[in-house]
Amino acid sequence: MLDSGDDSQGIDAVPPDDLNAPLGQDRPDKTPKRRLALPQVLAGIMGLFGLLVVSWAAFVNDPLGGEPVALVPTKSPADAAAKTAIAGGGKEHSRYDGPPQETPDAKAEAAKTAPPPGSKTITIIDGSSGKSQEVVIPGNSSSLAPKPPSDARMLETTRHGAIPKIAADGTRPSAVYAQPRELAADRRTAPRIAIVIGGVGISASGTADAFTKLPAPVTFAVAPYGADLQKLAERARAEKHEVLLQVPMEPFDFPDNDPGPQTLLTSLTADQNLDRLHWLMSRFEGYVGIAGTMGARFTSSEAALAPVLRDTARRGLIYIDDGASPRSVAGQIAGSNNLPFAKTDIVLDATPTPVEIDRALTRLEMAARENGSAVGLATAQPATIARIAEWAKKVESRGFVLVPISMVAVKAKSS
Repeated sequence: MLDSGDDSQGIDAVPPDDLNAPLGQDRPDKTPKRRLALPQVLAGIMGLFGLLVVSWAAFVNDPLGGEPVALVPTKSPADAAAKTAIAGGGKEHSRYDGPPQETPDAKAEAAKTAPPPGSKTITIIDGSSGKSQEVVIPGNSSSLAPKPPSDARMLETTRHGAIPKIAADGTRPSAVYAQPRELAADRRTAPRIAIVIGGVGISASGTADAFTKLPAPVTFAVAPYGADLQKLAERARAEKHEVLLQVPMEPFDFPDNDPGPQTLLTSLTADQNLDRLHWLMSRFEGYVGIAGTMGARFTSSEAALAPVLRDTARRGLIYIDDGASPRSVAGQIAGSNNLPFAKTDIVLDATPTPVEIDRALTRLEMAARENGSAVGLATAQPATIARIAEWAKKVESRGFVLVPISMVAVKAKSS
Protein backbone atom coordinates (compact mmCIF):
# COMPACT_ATOMS: atom_id res chain seq x y z
CA MET A 1 0.00 0.00 0.00
CA LEU A 2 1.09 3.45 -0.70
CA ASP A 3 1.91 5.81 2.05
CA SER A 4 -0.80 8.38 2.43
CA GLY A 5 1.61 10.89 3.82
CA ASP A 6 3.44 13.61 1.96
CA ASP A 7 3.96 12.32 -1.56
CA SER A 8 5.96 15.25 -2.71
CA GLN A 9 9.18 13.56 -1.76
CA GLY A 10 10.69 10.96 -4.04
CA ILE A 11 7.87 11.06 -6.52
CA ASP A 12 7.98 13.38 -9.52
CA ALA A 13 5.13 15.85 -9.85
CA VAL A 14 2.64 14.73 -12.48
CA PRO A 15 1.72 17.41 -15.01
CA PRO A 16 -1.90 18.33 -15.25
CA ASP A 17 -3.92 16.07 -17.52
CA ASP A 18 -5.45 18.42 -20.10
CA LEU A 19 -7.40 15.62 -21.76
CA ASN A 20 -9.16 14.47 -18.58
CA ALA A 21 -9.60 17.88 -16.98
CA PRO A 22 -13.10 19.37 -17.18
CA LEU A 23 -13.48 21.83 -19.99
CA GLY A 24 -13.06 25.42 -18.95
CA GLN A 25 -11.90 24.56 -15.39
CA ASP A 26 -8.46 25.37 -14.00
CA ARG A 27 -7.02 25.85 -17.50
CA PRO A 28 -4.17 28.30 -17.62
CA ASP A 29 -4.61 31.39 -19.84
CA LYS A 30 -2.17 30.89 -22.69
CA THR A 31 -3.42 33.85 -24.85
CA PRO A 32 -0.63 36.45 -25.19
CA LYS A 33 -1.48 40.03 -24.31
CA ARG A 34 -1.12 42.43 -27.30
CA ARG A 35 0.60 45.75 -26.94
CA LEU A 36 0.41 48.62 -29.52
CA ALA A 37 3.82 49.42 -30.95
CA LEU A 38 4.91 53.07 -31.51
CA PRO A 39 5.02 52.80 -35.36
CA GLN A 40 1.41 51.62 -35.36
CA VAL A 41 0.39 54.61 -33.25
CA LEU A 42 2.19 57.04 -35.59
CA ALA A 43 0.68 55.42 -38.67
CA GLY A 44 -2.79 55.81 -37.18
CA ILE A 45 -2.22 59.49 -36.42
CA MET A 46 -0.93 60.16 -39.93
CA GLY A 47 -3.87 58.36 -41.48
CA LEU A 48 -6.26 60.46 -39.43
CA PHE A 49 -4.43 63.64 -40.50
CA GLY A 50 -4.62 62.62 -44.16
CA LEU A 51 -8.35 61.99 -43.80
CA LEU A 52 -8.78 65.50 -42.40
CA VAL A 53 -6.82 67.05 -45.31
CA VAL A 54 -8.90 65.20 -47.91
CA SER A 55 -12.09 66.23 -46.15
CA TRP A 56 -10.96 69.88 -46.08
CA ALA A 57 -10.11 69.87 -49.80
CA ALA A 58 -13.46 68.23 -50.65
CA PHE A 59 -15.79 70.41 -48.58
CA VAL A 60 -14.01 73.77 -48.12
CA ASN A 61 -14.03 76.34 -50.96
CA ASP A 62 -10.38 77.46 -51.20
CA PRO A 63 -9.71 78.83 -54.72
CA LEU A 64 -6.05 79.49 -53.96
CA GLY A 65 -5.29 75.82 -53.33
CA GLY A 66 -2.81 76.58 -50.54
CA GLU A 67 -0.73 79.09 -52.54
CA PRO A 68 1.08 81.74 -50.45
CA VAL A 69 -0.88 84.97 -50.22
CA ALA A 70 0.35 88.50 -49.50
CA LEU A 71 -2.19 90.70 -47.75
CA VAL A 72 -1.82 94.44 -48.32
CA PRO A 73 -4.18 96.92 -46.64
CA THR A 74 -5.74 99.12 -49.31
CA LYS A 75 -8.60 101.54 -49.47
CA SER A 76 -10.66 102.28 -52.53
CA PRO A 77 -13.97 104.06 -53.11
CA ALA A 78 -15.66 100.73 -53.79
CA ASP A 79 -14.51 99.31 -50.43
CA ALA A 80 -15.69 102.42 -48.59
CA ALA A 81 -19.08 102.26 -50.29
CA ALA A 82 -19.44 98.58 -49.47
CA LYS A 83 -18.62 99.13 -45.80
CA THR A 84 -21.07 102.04 -45.62
CA ALA A 85 -23.85 99.95 -47.17
CA ILE A 86 -23.25 97.10 -44.72
CA ALA A 87 -23.23 99.43 -41.71
CA GLY A 88 -26.29 101.37 -42.83
CA GLY A 89 -28.47 98.44 -43.85
CA GLY A 90 -27.95 96.54 -40.66
CA LYS A 91 -27.48 93.30 -42.61
CA GLU A 92 -24.71 90.82 -42.15
CA HIS A 93 -22.78 89.77 -45.24
CA SER A 94 -20.36 86.86 -45.36
CA ARG A 95 -18.46 88.11 -48.46
CA TYR A 96 -18.10 91.07 -50.77
CA ASP A 97 -18.87 90.32 -54.41
CA GLY A 98 -17.09 93.31 -55.91
CA PRO A 99 -18.10 96.85 -56.87
CA PRO A 100 -21.25 97.53 -58.87
CA GLN A 101 -21.16 97.74 -62.66
CA GLU A 102 -19.56 100.91 -63.99
CA THR A 103 -21.71 103.40 -65.83
CA PRO A 104 -20.45 105.21 -68.95
CA ASP A 105 -19.86 108.32 -66.85
CA ALA A 106 -17.74 106.33 -64.41
CA LYS A 107 -15.68 104.87 -67.23
CA ALA A 108 -15.05 108.34 -68.65
CA GLU A 109 -14.00 109.57 -65.22
CA ALA A 110 -11.63 106.61 -64.84
CA ALA A 111 -10.04 107.41 -68.20
CA LYS A 112 -9.35 110.95 -67.01
CA THR A 113 -7.58 109.64 -63.91
CA ALA A 114 -5.30 107.18 -65.73
CA PRO A 115 -2.06 106.46 -63.87
CA PRO A 116 0.95 108.55 -64.88
CA PRO A 117 3.79 107.08 -66.96
CA GLY A 118 6.10 104.88 -64.94
CA SER A 119 3.33 103.57 -62.69
CA LYS A 120 2.98 99.87 -61.92
CA THR A 121 -0.22 97.89 -61.40
CA ILE A 122 -0.19 94.90 -59.05
CA THR A 123 -2.94 92.38 -58.41
CA ILE A 124 -3.88 91.58 -54.80
CA ILE A 125 -5.87 88.40 -54.09
CA ASP A 126 -8.17 88.01 -51.10
CA GLY A 127 -7.11 84.82 -49.32
CA SER A 128 -10.61 83.98 -48.06
CA SER A 129 -12.77 84.70 -51.09
CA GLY A 130 -10.28 84.46 -53.96
CA LYS A 131 -11.34 87.85 -55.34
CA SER A 132 -8.60 89.88 -57.04
CA GLN A 133 -8.11 93.63 -57.01
CA GLU A 134 -5.69 95.79 -59.01
CA VAL A 135 -3.76 98.47 -57.13
CA VAL A 136 -1.71 101.17 -58.90
CA ILE A 137 1.69 102.08 -57.50
CA PRO A 138 2.67 105.47 -58.95
CA GLY A 139 6.18 105.72 -60.38
CA ASN A 140 8.66 108.55 -60.11
CA SER A 141 8.36 110.09 -63.56
CA SER A 142 11.09 112.61 -62.80
CA SER A 143 13.65 109.77 -62.63
CA LEU A 144 12.90 108.55 -66.13
CA ALA A 145 15.52 109.90 -68.53
CA PRO A 146 14.18 110.95 -71.92
CA LYS A 147 14.86 108.39 -74.62
CA PRO A 148 15.53 109.45 -78.19
CA PRO A 149 12.76 107.82 -80.22
CA SER A 150 13.57 105.10 -82.72
CA ASP A 151 12.25 105.78 -86.19
CA ALA A 152 10.20 102.79 -87.37
CA ARG A 153 10.48 104.03 -90.95
CA MET A 154 14.14 103.04 -90.93
CA LEU A 155 13.76 99.53 -89.52
CA GLU A 156 13.51 96.28 -91.42
CA THR A 157 12.25 93.11 -89.73
CA THR A 158 14.46 90.05 -90.10
CA ARG A 159 14.57 86.67 -88.41
CA HIS A 160 17.11 88.13 -85.98
CA GLY A 161 15.12 91.27 -85.22
CA ALA A 162 14.92 94.84 -86.50
CA ILE A 163 17.88 96.18 -88.49
CA PRO A 164 18.46 99.57 -90.17
CA LYS A 165 17.34 100.49 -93.64
CA ILE A 166 16.81 103.61 -95.75
CA ALA A 167 13.26 104.89 -95.32
CA ALA A 168 10.87 105.04 -98.25
CA ASP A 169 11.31 108.82 -98.45
CA GLY A 170 15.11 108.44 -98.67
CA THR A 171 15.88 109.22 -95.02
CA ARG A 172 19.15 107.57 -94.00
CA PRO A 173 19.97 106.31 -90.48
CA SER A 174 23.43 107.89 -90.76
CA ALA A 175 21.77 111.29 -91.11
CA VAL A 176 19.04 110.85 -88.48
CA TYR A 177 21.36 109.52 -85.76
CA ALA A 178 24.28 111.84 -86.50
CA GLN A 179 25.30 114.46 -83.93
CA PRO A 180 26.85 117.18 -86.11
CA ARG A 181 28.72 119.94 -84.37
CA GLU A 182 28.06 123.57 -85.15
CA LEU A 183 31.36 125.23 -85.99
CA ALA A 184 32.10 128.92 -85.91
CA ALA A 185 32.97 130.51 -89.25
CA ASP A 186 36.66 130.81 -88.35
CA ARG A 187 36.86 127.12 -87.35
CA ARG A 188 35.23 125.49 -90.35
CA THR A 189 38.53 125.12 -92.19
CA ALA A 190 40.52 124.01 -89.15
CA PRO A 191 41.97 120.47 -89.17
CA ARG A 192 39.41 117.99 -87.88
CA ILE A 193 40.12 115.11 -85.54
CA ALA A 194 37.67 112.31 -84.80
CA ILE A 195 38.26 109.94 -81.89
CA VAL A 196 36.49 106.55 -81.85
CA ILE A 197 36.42 104.65 -78.56
CA GLY A 198 35.86 100.95 -79.23
CA GLY A 199 34.73 98.21 -76.90
CA VAL A 200 32.14 100.36 -75.15
CA GLY A 201 29.93 98.07 -73.08
CA ILE A 202 32.61 95.45 -72.37
CA SER A 203 34.62 96.98 -69.53
CA ALA A 204 32.33 98.43 -66.87
CA SER A 205 34.95 100.84 -65.51
CA GLY A 206 36.14 101.88 -68.97
CA THR A 207 32.58 102.46 -70.17
CA ALA A 208 31.76 104.53 -67.09
CA ASP A 209 34.88 106.64 -67.56
CA ALA A 210 34.06 107.17 -71.24
CA PHE A 211 30.68 108.64 -70.35
CA THR A 212 31.90 110.79 -67.47
CA LYS A 213 35.24 112.07 -68.82
CA LEU A 214 35.05 112.36 -72.60
CA PRO A 215 33.43 115.31 -74.43
CA ALA A 216 30.41 114.86 -76.69
CA PRO A 217 32.26 114.92 -80.06
CA VAL A 218 34.01 111.64 -79.17
CA THR A 219 32.33 108.71 -80.95
CA PHE A 220 31.47 105.48 -79.11
CA ALA A 221 31.77 102.13 -80.92
CA VAL A 222 29.60 99.66 -79.01
CA ALA A 223 30.62 96.00 -78.93
CA PRO A 224 27.77 93.61 -79.82
CA TYR A 225 28.31 91.30 -76.84
CA GLY A 226 27.55 93.52 -73.86
CA ALA A 227 24.37 93.72 -71.77
CA ASP A 228 21.66 96.39 -72.09
CA LEU A 229 23.10 97.61 -75.38
CA GLN A 230 19.97 99.53 -76.32
CA LYS A 231 20.07 101.50 -73.07
CA LEU A 232 23.77 102.14 -73.60
CA ALA A 233 23.18 103.47 -77.12
CA GLU A 234 20.26 105.63 -75.97
CA ARG A 235 22.35 107.15 -73.21
CA ALA A 236 25.18 107.91 -75.62
CA ARG A 237 22.81 109.60 -78.04
CA ALA A 238 21.16 111.55 -75.21
CA GLU A 239 24.61 112.88 -74.26
CA LYS A 240 25.33 113.85 -77.90
CA HIS A 241 27.79 111.07 -78.73
CA GLU A 242 27.57 109.41 -82.11
CA VAL A 243 27.34 105.62 -81.95
CA LEU A 244 28.89 102.93 -84.15
CA LEU A 245 28.25 99.19 -84.14
CA GLN A 246 31.44 97.14 -83.93
CA VAL A 247 31.45 94.21 -86.39
CA PRO A 248 34.02 91.47 -85.68
CA MET A 249 35.94 90.34 -88.77
CA GLU A 250 38.49 87.62 -89.37
CA PRO A 251 42.13 88.40 -88.53
CA PHE A 252 45.07 86.58 -90.13
CA ASP A 253 45.70 84.42 -87.04
CA PHE A 254 42.10 83.24 -86.66
CA PRO A 255 41.04 81.11 -84.75
CA ASP A 256 43.98 81.59 -82.36
CA ASN A 257 42.89 85.20 -82.25
CA ASP A 258 39.08 85.05 -82.19
CA PRO A 259 37.11 88.34 -82.23
CA GLY A 260 33.98 86.61 -80.88
CA PRO A 261 30.70 84.95 -81.90
CA GLN A 262 29.24 85.75 -85.33
CA THR A 263 32.62 86.87 -86.68
CA LEU A 264 32.58 87.44 -90.44
CA LEU A 265 34.87 84.89 -92.09
CA THR A 266 36.46 84.50 -95.50
CA SER A 267 35.60 80.79 -95.40
CA LEU A 268 31.83 81.49 -95.34
CA THR A 269 29.59 82.24 -98.27
CA ALA A 270 28.27 85.74 -98.90
CA ASP A 271 24.81 84.74 -97.65
CA GLN A 272 26.26 83.28 -94.46
CA ASN A 273 28.26 86.42 -93.74
CA LEU A 274 25.23 88.62 -94.42
CA ASP A 275 23.17 86.52 -92.01
CA ARG A 276 25.82 87.05 -89.35
CA LEU A 277 25.96 90.76 -90.17
CA HIS A 278 22.20 91.07 -89.72
CA TRP A 279 22.42 89.32 -86.34
CA LEU A 280 25.01 91.89 -85.28
CA MET A 281 22.93 94.76 -86.66
CA SER A 282 19.90 93.62 -84.64
CA ARG A 283 21.67 93.96 -81.29
CA PHE A 284 20.54 97.58 -80.80
CA GLU A 285 19.31 100.63 -82.72
CA GLY A 286 20.44 104.19 -83.27
CA TYR A 287 23.94 103.88 -84.76
CA VAL A 288 25.28 105.90 -87.69
CA GLY A 289 27.38 103.09 -89.13
CA ILE A 290 29.51 100.04 -88.53
CA ALA A 291 33.17 99.74 -87.58
CA GLY A 292 35.15 96.68 -88.63
CA THR A 293 37.15 95.10 -85.82
CA MET A 294 40.32 92.98 -86.09
CA GLY A 295 39.54 92.16 -89.73
CA ALA A 296 42.99 92.15 -91.32
CA ARG A 297 42.33 89.03 -93.42
CA PHE A 298 38.65 89.75 -94.09
CA THR A 299 39.18 93.34 -95.28
CA SER A 300 41.97 92.13 -97.61
CA SER A 301 39.53 89.84 -99.45
CA GLU A 302 37.37 91.65 -101.99
CA ALA A 303 35.15 88.58 -102.46
CA ALA A 304 34.37 88.46 -98.73
CA LEU A 305 34.17 92.19 -97.97
CA ALA A 306 32.28 93.46 -101.01
CA PRO A 307 28.84 91.91 -100.18
CA VAL A 308 29.11 93.24 -96.61
CA LEU A 309 29.87 96.80 -97.68
CA ARG A 310 27.21 96.74 -100.41
CA ASP A 311 24.63 95.80 -97.76
CA THR A 312 25.96 98.51 -95.45
CA ALA A 313 25.57 101.14 -98.19
CA ARG A 314 22.09 99.87 -99.07
CA ARG A 315 21.02 100.46 -95.46
CA GLY A 316 22.14 104.09 -95.32
CA LEU A 317 25.06 103.59 -92.93
CA ILE A 318 28.72 104.62 -92.96
CA TYR A 319 31.71 102.30 -92.67
CA ILE A 320 34.84 102.81 -90.57
CA ASP A 321 37.92 100.71 -91.31
CA ASP A 322 40.02 100.00 -88.22
CA GLY A 323 43.28 100.16 -90.17
CA ALA A 324 44.24 96.63 -89.17
CA SER A 325 45.57 95.80 -92.63
CA PRO A 326 47.47 98.00 -95.09
CA ARG A 327 46.07 95.72 -97.80
CA SER A 328 42.44 96.56 -96.97
CA VAL A 329 40.25 97.06 -100.04
CA ALA A 330 37.49 98.79 -98.07
CA GLY A 331 38.19 102.19 -99.61
CA GLN A 332 37.84 100.96 -103.18
CA ILE A 333 34.66 98.99 -102.45
CA ALA A 334 33.15 101.95 -100.57
CA GLY A 335 33.82 104.24 -103.52
CA SER A 336 32.15 101.96 -106.04
CA ASN A 337 29.06 101.66 -103.80
CA ASN A 338 28.72 105.34 -102.85
CA LEU A 339 29.33 104.38 -99.21
CA PRO A 340 30.51 107.08 -96.74
CA PHE A 341 33.85 105.83 -95.48
CA ALA A 342 36.62 106.68 -93.04
CA LYS A 343 39.82 104.86 -92.17
CA THR A 344 41.66 104.85 -88.88
CA ASP A 345 44.94 106.75 -89.14
CA ILE A 346 46.39 106.05 -85.69
CA VAL A 347 45.62 103.37 -83.10
CA LEU A 348 46.17 105.42 -79.97
CA ASP A 349 46.71 102.66 -77.41
CA ALA A 350 48.55 100.01 -79.42
CA THR A 351 51.05 100.32 -76.57
CA PRO A 352 48.79 101.15 -73.61
CA THR A 353 51.13 103.28 -71.53
CA PRO A 354 50.60 106.99 -70.82
CA VAL A 355 53.81 107.98 -72.62
CA GLU A 356 53.01 106.00 -75.78
CA ILE A 357 49.38 107.19 -75.83
CA ASP A 358 50.57 110.80 -75.65
CA ARG A 359 52.99 110.17 -78.53
CA ALA A 360 50.20 108.59 -80.59
CA LEU A 361 48.01 111.65 -80.01
CA THR A 362 50.84 113.87 -81.23
CA ARG A 363 51.12 111.80 -84.41
CA LEU A 364 47.34 112.08 -84.84
CA GLU A 365 47.59 115.88 -84.76
CA MET A 366 50.35 115.78 -87.39
CA ALA A 367 48.18 113.60 -89.67
CA ALA A 368 45.21 115.95 -89.27
CA ARG A 369 47.31 119.02 -90.07
CA GLU A 370 48.75 117.32 -93.15
CA ASN A 371 45.50 115.80 -94.53
CA GLY A 372 42.88 118.16 -93.17
CA SER A 373 41.34 115.44 -90.98
CA ALA A 374 42.40 112.32 -89.07
CA VAL A 375 40.77 109.45 -87.18
CA GLY A 376 42.14 107.99 -83.95
CA LEU A 377 40.98 104.66 -82.53
CA ALA A 378 41.30 103.56 -78.91
CA THR A 379 39.74 101.08 -76.49
CA ALA A 380 37.48 101.83 -73.55
CA GLN A 381 40.06 101.26 -70.81
CA PRO A 382 40.45 103.61 -67.83
CA ALA A 383 44.12 104.48 -68.51
CA THR A 384 43.41 105.23 -72.18
CA ILE A 385 40.31 107.29 -71.37
CA ALA A 386 42.26 109.34 -68.82
CA ARG A 387 44.96 110.34 -71.34
CA ILE A 388 42.49 111.18 -74.11
CA ALA A 389 40.36 113.23 -71.71
CA GLU A 390 43.37 115.35 -70.72
CA TRP A 391 44.40 115.78 -74.37
CA ALA A 392 40.85 116.78 -75.42
CA LYS A 393 40.84 119.72 -72.99
CA LYS A 394 43.71 121.42 -74.85
CA VAL A 395 43.62 120.19 -78.44
CA GLU A 396 41.38 122.96 -79.77
CA SER A 397 43.63 125.64 -78.30
CA ARG A 398 46.27 124.34 -80.71
CA GLY A 399 44.07 125.04 -83.74
CA PHE A 400 42.26 121.69 -84.18
CA VAL A 401 38.56 120.86 -84.02
CA LEU A 402 37.28 117.69 -82.32
CA VAL A 403 34.34 116.33 -84.32
CA PRO A 404 32.14 113.21 -84.44
CA ILE A 405 32.95 110.51 -86.96
CA SER A 406 30.18 111.50 -89.40
CA MET A 407 31.95 114.83 -89.99
CA VAL A 408 35.06 113.16 -91.40
CA ALA A 409 33.44 110.23 -93.23
CA VAL A 410 33.24 111.09 -96.90
CA LYS A 411 31.90 109.34 -99.95
CA ALA A 412 35.04 107.76 -101.33
CA LYS A 413 35.79 108.08 -105.03
CA SER A 414 36.12 104.80 -106.86
CA SER A 415 39.57 104.23 -108.30
